[in-house]
Amino acid sequence: MLLVQKVRVPLGVIFFIYESRPNVTADAAALCVKAGNAVILRGGKEAIHSNTAIAAILAEAAAKACLPADAVQLVGTTDRAAVGCLLRMPEYIDLCIPRGGESLIRRVAEEARMPVLKHFAGNCHVYLDESADPEMAERIVVNAKCQRMGVCNAAESLVVHSAAAEVLLPRVGRALLERGVEIRGDERTRQLLAAAKPATEEDFAAEYLGPIISCKVVDSLDEAIAHINRYSSQHTEAIVTRDSAARAAFCGLHRQFGDHD
Repeated sequence: MLLVQKVRVPLGVIFFIYESRPNVTADAAALCVKAGNAVILRGGKEAIHSNTAIAAILAEAAAKACLPADAVQLVGTTDRAAVGCLLRMPEYIDLCIPRGGESLIRRVAEEARMPVLKHFAGNCHVYLDESADPEMAERIVVNAKCQRMGVCNAAESLVVHSAAAEVLLPRVGRALLERGVEIRGDERTRQLLAAAKPATEEDFAAEYLGPIISCKVVDSLDEAIAHINRYSSQHTEAIVTRDSAARAAFCGLHRQFGDHD
C-alpha cells in the first residue's frame, strides 16, 4: 500500500525583503506563520508607516491566537545598511526571500550568507500543441497575458505548433489584438497574422510587463521545448494540449533543461 501525505515542515526564521506595496506585509507574514515559521519583514521606505501599523496588528493577533508575538517582526529602519547586516546572520536566519525588482534580488543573492528563494525575471511561455482545443487555447492565452500584464508570471511569449497554427493563431491573435496587445512574431506568424510586427532576438527574450507578446511557430514539440529553454527565464511555462503523451514529454524534457514546468 502506498500512503501519500502532505506534511507541513517549518523552515525556521525567514527574512522577507520586499519593496513598496504594504499588502505584502500581511501576505508574507500570513504565509510564513501558517507554515510554522517566524518572519522578519523588511519593506520599502515608501510604506514604512503602513507596514509598521500592519505589523503591530499582526503581532497582536498572533498573541491572541496563543502564538509568540515576536513570530512576526518588522525592521523598523529604512536604512539600506540594515539589510546587509541581516543578510550576514545565517546563525539567526534560515532563509531569505526577496520580492521586488531585479536589482534588489541580485543584491540579496550576492550578499546573503543563508539560502535565498528567488527569481529574477518572468519571460513566461504558453505552448499551443497541435491537439490543443481552440476555445481552451484562446481562454488560457488571454487570461495568462491580459489578466495582469505587470506581474512576473504573466505570459510574454506564445509558441504554436505549425499543424494547428492556421486554426489557433488567427483566433488567439484576434483575441489578443482586441484587448490591445501588440504581437511580435516570426515570419510564419506574420503570414497568418497581418497585424503582427517582426520579432527580434531581443523580443523572444523580453519580459515586457505590458501589452506586447512574442510569437513563434514551430514544427514539433521538441522544437517548442528548445525555443522555450533558449529564451526562458525559468519562471513559469505552460502547454495547452489534449495529448497526454505530449503533456508528459513537455514536462519531462523541459525539466531536463533545468526549467520549471
